[in-house]
Amino acid sequence: MMFDSPHSALTHFGSGFAIAALPQQVVSDLRTDHAGETGAVCIYRGVLRFSPDPELRAFAQRHLATEQAHLLLVESWLPAKQRSHLLPVWRLAGFLTGALPALFGPRAVYATIEAVETFVHQHYDEQVRRLAAFPALATLRQTLLNCQGDEAAHRNEAAAARGPGQPSVLLRAWCWMVDVGSKGAVTLSRHL
Repeated sequence: MMFDSPHSALTHFGSGFAIAALPQQVVSDLRTDHAGETGAVCIYRGVLRFSPDPELRAFAQRHLATEQAHLLLVESWLPAKQRSHLLPVWRLAGFLTGALPALFGPRAVYATIEAVETFVHQHYDEQVRRLAAFPALATLRQTLLNCQGDEAAHRNEAAAARGPGQPSVLLRAWCWMVDVGSKGAVTLSRHL
């Protein structure tokens, strides 16, 4: 489900549970979600800062709105004291992940977004499967499923916009680095 504004996301889902009641694994997962959504917002800001392409800018603006809505949702569940202490790093990493490919053109950005969203889709999938063991957290599970659906739509839109054909060796290497960096960020965010 794509959100028209951050407020519609909060109105639709609400938080509905106390953070103190959440298992530590769920808190750690939400910390990684918060770090990831922070980075995602900054990716699109990086694209918008450097891309002159009107179609790519429209793509980035639409996706930025959705990622901002996701970030507000996670922030409504996760108190500031539970958030990653590395948020400045995630903001910079996200900005660079959007800005650098924007300097090389739309195809590089779309391939980057496809790589990021492929990772995020898998990350949400792991959380959703774990949450199935907690019936009391069905609302949270459904919210993450909805966020996962948004991320899959972003991935699919980026893949279609990237166009047919295999990306260059350099672009594939960049996307591999983005995937490895995303995995590392999740690992660090669980603890810091």
